[in-house]
Amino acid sequence: MQQPLHRRRPTPGNPRVQRTRSRVLTVARELLPRTGPAGLTYALLAERADVTRQTLYRHWPNRAALLFDLILEGPDLGNYPEPGNDVRTVATNWLKSLRDGISQPAIRTAVLAVTAQADHDPDSAQALVRIGQDRHASLNTLLEPSGVQIDDTEFTLLYGPVLARLFLDRGQVTDEFIDATVAQWLTTLDSSQRPGGRGGR
Repeated sequence: MQQPLHRRRPTPGNPRVQRTRSRVLTVARELLPRTGPAGLTYALLAERADVTRQTLYRHWPNRAALLFDLILEGPDLGNYPEPGNDVRTVATNWLKSLRDGISQPAIRTAVLAVTAQADHDPDSAQALVRIGQDRHASLNTLLEPSGVQIDDTEFTLLYGPVLARLFLDRGQVTDEFIDATVAQWLTTLDSSQRPGGRGGR
């Protein structure tokens, strides 16, 4: 099963390379909330992670690539949902996982930075698209047992209220807010997507 952004790990390879990547990302995750994206220079990161700048550029040729992996390979919060037949339950648990992942300071900062740079930086724009594709594919994998697969619009209608509450309203995303979001979202799904009571309705 494809893992969500804050749990996905790189494909296993050379253990030494993976250890280096892991160490760099751990240091970057610690620094980013304090320095901000502009302050997280490769010079600082190389010094703190005890690697060369050439090593950093070999793994992440630009800052967008580094921020992308910070999001994709974030801390394992241990609460990603399992696939299921009940659309309401899967969607609710997935939104809670999204909320918990973005609540991590480094991931939150990285997401905001990639989004802010997307209008004028092609690498950031591509990273933002790939992040959305990764989450969309992960959710559809969870929904497979229900027979429901959602398109881009339906996906946006599900996660949009949560991101708006977090980043625009600067408010808390409570379990009650998520329940209300999912209830409203279920009404937008085409009837063919919700066969005979299969969505927890």
